[in-house]
Amino acid sequence: MTAASSTAQPRILLAGDTALVVEFGRDSDPQFSRQVLNLDRNVAREAIAGVLETVPTYRSLLVHYDPVQIGFGTLSERLLALAQLPVPKETAVRRWRVPVVYGGHYGIDLDDVARAHQIATDEVIAKHSGSEYRVAMIGFTPGFAYLSGLDPSIATPRRESPRTETPPGTISIGGVQACVQCLAAPSGWHLLGRTPVRTFHPHRDPVFLMEPGDAVTFTPINAREFDALDRAAERGEVIAELVAS
Repeated sequence: MTAASSTAQPRILLAGDTALVVEFGRDSDPQFSRQVLNLDRNVAREAIAGVLETVPTYRSLLVHYDPVQIGFGTLSERLLALAQLPVPKETAVRRWRVPVVYGGHYGIDLDDVARAHQIATDEVIAKHSGSEYRVAMIGFTPGFAYLSGLDPSIATPRRESPRTETPPGTISIGGVQACVQCLAAPSGWHLLGRTPVRTFHPHRDPVFLMEPGDAVTFTPINAREFDALDRAAERGEVIAELVAS
């Protein structure tokens, strides 16, 4: 029996004097993610006075609130009641098709990942681009999308020595997770390629492209296509294709 299928109830954790966490479990089971997103939607629908912001993660929902407007005890009761509401059958989902140029100086760890699994680089690309991922959460840096759904046959432990900087648009994997990285940042993940897509652009509407619950697939492109799309993305164009669900 998995953690998600057990009868364990969500619990409330303190996160300072103006925030709390509703935790559904201790791991990254997809069922927890569905419960988190369902609670997030229900909190938004209820428009609870005093709730300032919610931040969904793999297994919990962080809730920032104004303790002058609503107390910890009252808010905890409201959230636990909302957490008990059934998760509806999934209907419409936003699906993003993200172009990626794999390998070479765009994905300097592609060969190492292939060797680690004793397969060809083309097979790594096929496995990585052949899966549909879900945005589990946004965090670390603006627009950094943590993705669940990586083909387990290419799951690769993180690097022993993290790099102090990796390029913007990096597409990488670490353990059983995948990601779309928007800004240059340190990383201990394995770099498979780069995308010209800007998941965060301060002068674009929308500023943030992806949201938790969105679906993502990757489409291989060549370097020439990358350069053209990168120029368009720099101007603020949304170059990821939004596919009808």
